[in-house]
Amino acid sequence: MPLDSQRFSARTALAVVMANMIGTGVFTSLGFQLLDIQSGFVILMLWVVGGVAALCGALTYAELGAALPRSGGEYNFLGQIYHPCAGFISGWTSATIGFAAPTALAAITFGVYLSSVFEALTPTWLAVALVAALAAVHATSRRASGGAQRAFTYLKVLLIAAFCILAWALVDTPATVDFLPAAGDGALLASGAFAVGLIYVNYAYTGWNAATYFIDELEHPERSLSWVLALGTALVMTLYVLLNFTFLYVAPMDALAGELEVGYIAARFVLGESGAAVMGVALALLLISTVSAMTLAGPRVLQVIGQDFRAFRALARANAHGVPFVAVLFQSALAVTFILTASFESILVFAGFTLGLNTFFTVAGALVLRWRGTAPAAGAWRMPLYPLPPLVFLAITGWTLAYILMQRPIEGLAGLGIVASGAAFYFVSKRFAQPR
Repeated sequence: MPLDSQRFSARTALAVVMANMIGTGVFTSLGFQLLDIQSGFVILMLWVVGGVAALCGALTYAELGAALPRSGGEYNFLGQIYHPCAGFISGWTSATIGFAAPTALAAITFGVYLSSVFEALTPTWLAVALVAALAAVHATSRRASGGAQRAFTYLKVLLIAAFCILAWALVDTPATVDFLPAAGDGALLASGAFAVGLIYVNYAYTGWNAATYFIDELEHPERSLSWVLALGTALVMTLYVLLNFTFLYVAPMDALAGELEVGYIAARFVLGESGAAVMGVALALLLISTVSAMTLAGPRVLQVIGQDFRAFRALARANAHGVPFVAVLFQSALAVTFILTASFESILVFAGFTLGLNTFFTVAGALVLRWRGTAPAAGAWRMPLYPLPPLVFLAITGWTLAYILMQRPIEGLAGLGIVASGAAFYFVSKRFAQPR
């Protein structure tokens, strides 16, 4: 196991958690949500409800990480709680879409924002170039990887805060939107439109579990994991609510509805075309840390799979610094494939459903462990208010997954197909190459 001086610090882990979340979702989701929901209060409640679910999930994962301390995230948790096949399916999901698809979405959004300012540039090739550049950085050493991640994340938080403050201070005529509850909002909160809106919100919060993917490389995980996950999620929820309040405060709903680059549009209403161009570049820079964080965390899942299954042992290959460079390059190649072949919204809903299914069964695993009486061990961190956090998460996530299957069956069934293909691949790998 690497020495502490060679591990990622808690500050780097916090940066990875926050950067994994703050990315594509919050800068693109509002346009899709406004197609069915025209209430400022309900829109903000989407982000609050999604944040509460993410926080409940983070508290649950922190307990799982204390009880089952090993890198790999859901791959490790599901494999130990249920069966190695469940872990493999989770790892298969992470390998095929879990990190590659969100990386592609963040890179695509980066390209869209930057090309909206520099029209001669092509969004697709900007996205490909970003993925390739960050793969090169994260395939070198932990020092370079962690330093780059912290720098990009600090820049991201500062730019978001600056954008909100500037928008509030400089807007001449705020949009006519009511952020207090109004007649009909109660029905909207219980509607299918709200559940579908949560698809985008839950996707935007994806990443609250990122630190569990490299527990083995984290300094003092028994002490730091719980506060890293909880604090990172709480800070991101605050930023998300502020950002969406700002978007709705400065720009009319009609101008935002159905649009992808909502941040650029909101900036245009406040700063004019030239100011919006500057903000477009700034928002594009925000997304670099998202792609960076996923390129750091995701390959650790592939590395653990390579350690456990001979058929995938190439993925476990590390360089002299202990970095799984083959897994980094493999995941980045998959992300480039998504960028070149799939549409934005279909990737988002498909990935959101599949990742939601993954976390649903992992959070349920905490209930299973407590029921068995095998976790957490004496002295290990325990989630507060048990069993409320996992039950809240399961209720919100289960509701959303059910609505995806009903209203977006193609993406939902495609997600189930990924799960089924993972199970098939597990039994094939067991047949031809036994685990070590």
